[in-house]
Amino acid sequence: MITRRTLAAAAALALLGLPAAAQDWKAQYPELTLAVIPMENASGTVDRYTPLAAYLTKAVGVPVKLRVASDYAAVIEGQRAGNIQLAFYGPASVARAAMTGVKVEPIVSPQHETGAAGYYSVIYALASSPYKSIEDLKGKNLALVDPNSTSGNQAPRFFLKRAGYDVDRFFGKAVFAGSHENAVLALTQGTVEAAANLWNSETDTIVTRMITKGLLKKPDGTPMQASDFRVVFKSDFLPEGPYAMLATLPDDLKAKLRAAFVALPKDDKAAFDRLSDGKDLGLTPVTLKDYQPIIDMLRFNDEQRKKS
Repeated sequence: MITRRTLAAAAALALLGLPAAAQDWKAQYPELTLAVIPMENASGTVDRYTPLAAYLTKAVGVPVKLRVASDYAAVIEGQRAGNIQLAFYGPASVARAAMTGVKVEPIVSPQHETGAAGYYSVIYALASSPYKSIEDLKGKNLALVDPNSTSGNQAPRFFLKRAGYDVDRFFGKAVFAGSHENAVLALTQGTVEAAANLWNSETDTIVTRMITKGLLKKPDGTPMQASDFRVVFKSDFLPEGPYAMLATLPDDLKAKLRAAFVALPKDDKAAFDRLSDGKDLGLTPVTLKDYQPIIDMLRFNDEQRKKS
């Protein structure tokens, strides 16, 4: 029913040059939360993603607050509860969210310096160690990342199983380090003999980023180099994780968010470059269908876990 109050409100919005629909979603979402999965330490994550939150605040027109998640599950459950409207996921965590009923809608994923919108899971050993293959690591300890990490858990389990190695039986112990950086540190500090991690290219990995930040040193205090690490196993190509929003958000808001992400590399190159230390080339639009192979991989891993 059109009332005098409705007409007055519409007239007021018209005077401000604001469409009623825009005001409707801003009243419902006066603030948005962007959550990111823990790939590095909290301060590094804040430094990396704060410029993106500031850019989105300007592009969308409401404050976008950054939240550094304690683990992957926190992002999934935050979106399920509706407390997190935007998130950067890994492919396995966005797949798990969708599989467990979260109304998640991927927007874009990073395109790396190789031109590919994807990456690999690798298992590292130290180059100074005698371990040159997975077979050499039988009975040794492996650092994984997080149960919902693609490169740090799901992909190693899947591709090693396909190669004839059951992670939980082949290794002496498989432990979750909590983040990609922590898995590498467990390796360099001698807690484990191998570590699972992500690998974009020879010059863009968690290892190279940690070296750039001065986080990796030898026992004598000298800086480590990429050549101090040996890749003993590499997965098939994996689709890159997406920035994703709640599918239940108002259509006008979703359109604004999608447009903002697509325009990010051009409209705020500094914020975009900060996300990857200048390594990424752009952002590629994606949908949930792009992660069906990852959903299939998780279902396989889930079935294997039930059998063990």
